[in-house]
Amino acid sequence: MVTQAPFPNRERPDGAAFDAPGMPKFRSRFTEQLPADPEASNNRRQVTGACYSRVQPTRVANPRLIAHSREVAELLGLPAGVYASAEFLEVMSGNRLLRGMDPYATCYGGHQFGNWAGQLGDGRAINLGEIINQQGKRWVLQLKGAGLTPYSRSADGLAVLRSSVREFLCSEAMHHLGVPTTRALSLVTTGEQVMRDMFYDGKSKYEPGAIVCRVAPSFTRFGSFEIFAARGEHTLLKQLADYTIETDFPHIGTPSPSTYVAWFEEICRRTADMIVQWMRVGFVHGVMNTDNMSVLGLTIDYGPYGWLDNFDPDWTPNTTDAHGKRYRFGRQPDIALWNLHKLGNALYPLVKEAEPLQEALSAYSTQFNLGWRAMMAAKLGLSESEQEDDGQLVSDLLDLLAATETDMTIFFRRLADVHLDSIAQSDALHESVMQPLMTAYYTPDRLEDHIGTMLVWLGRYARRIRNAGMPDRVRRKQMNRVNPKYVIRNYLAQLAIDKAEQGDSSMVNELLELSKRPYDEQPAMEHYAKKRPDWARRRAGCSMLSCSS
Repeated sequence: MVTQAPFPNRERPDGAAFDAPGMPKFRSRFTEQLPADPEASNNRRQVTGACYSRVQPTRVANPRLIAHSREVAELLGLPAGVYASAEFLEVMSGNRLLRGMDPYATCYGGHQFGNWAGQLGDGRAINLGEIINQQGKRWVLQLKGAGLTPYSRSADGLAVLRSSVREFLCSEAMHHLGVPTTRALSLVTTGEQVMRDMFYDGKSKYEPGAIVCRVAPSFTRFGSFEIFAARGEHTLLKQLADYTIETDFPHIGTPSPSTYVAWFEEICRRTADMIVQWMRVGFVHGVMNTDNMSVLGLTIDYGPYGWLDNFDPDWTPNTTDAHGKRYRFGRQPDIALWNLHKLGNALYPLVKEAEPLQEALSAYSTQFNLGWRAMMAAKLGLSESEQEDDGQLVSDLLDLLAATETDMTIFFRRLADVHLDSIAQSDALHESVMQPLMTAYYTPDRLEDHIGTMLVWLGRYARRIRNAGMPDRVRRKQMNRVNPKYVIRNYLAQLAIDKAEQGDSSMVNELLELSKRPYDEQPAMEHYAKKRPDWARRRAGCSMLSCSS
């Protein structure tokens, strides 16, 4: 269904919208400074002795722009309205290259579900090049789903609309939630049909193809270093590490053994900060393989992700992980540490001492624990967690949320609306205090035993708030800054996908606009703040998802 041959004469710099005065220019320091694959053919193979392979995006038949992010366009320094041009569509679909673009796919490996998988690489992602915006910030543009690369293994290098809608929306939603993430500039359908077996059950069918333009300062992963360490290609390992430090971590200093350790420690701290934010908003990545972990501490590679509906530390959105639940919500902090340990092992040839790397690794737990306490205090409306029993207060609450089906997002948002000002020190709380929280429960008619223990917890919480001298109006304002009202729940994304597959992109764009102000009351969007409906409990795409895309 797809033409795989390179598209000739794609570059047309003269009179193009992207060549307007003041427009940022493309270049590719990655390909300029790092070793290339000497083989020019674009066939699936093991690539050795190189950090990347030059490739051309696959030409598509009839591209159509479904959605774009104005904020990302502004971040890149693109002029207002450029996304309405025919050229923007051609570039974002891979049908046209601009002056300075040098498209390539990177080589990396990774541990997948705890096992070394060897070479993986950009199997369906093609980097176009870099833009330096007017503030001097560097951004790499990458097309995901743009066609075959040497790293595609047995796949076709393409992507389908359902996974592309989810990646586009989640990238932007996470940014506006305050979670470190890659960004998304555009979502384009290709006019091609792509064969996929969504649940790997032998029921393949054609689905509409799509391409997301992803944007980040870098797409370098833990697995980018693991592959060279595993192969004993230590010269390449050093070249990539030095390039990464000089390009993305220049404040660390000139590359040296001590610099590598300081760099690794910063990666550990950034990763801890990212995981804390995942836990704050109830996000589950679903595929925390080492090839899906960014050295910049950014959320990367949105596959079968999900936000918790009912609070369940054992929930994973990934059907592939349904049995072992390796990447379940409650285990994400431990998995991040495991992945960092593998990265530390990969960097050992550069340092040649284990102890400094082990000490750097310990920064992860320190940073995460501090961040977790501060984050949970903020979710409860406390400026800081300073009393000895705060940890127990938090732990007991999480146990209560898991004991019955409690919507995490709605619970914390509505907890801010519980009236505590009028509760005296000696008051036994009446059930009416619980009223704001009742919309958070999926089975409110089965809460007879739960309400009593919840009221006891609320009494403890009220005393803690009173001791902090926190009036309701102040507490509510602080809590609503960190507890979102709107997240892109799986069932909402699936409804948007259903419409988009019928040619209606209105809900994709409505969810995009909604996600820009996730902490604000948006009365016209109130229906998007409701619990997951019963019909979505087991519907494909609304509860669990596969890695198929």
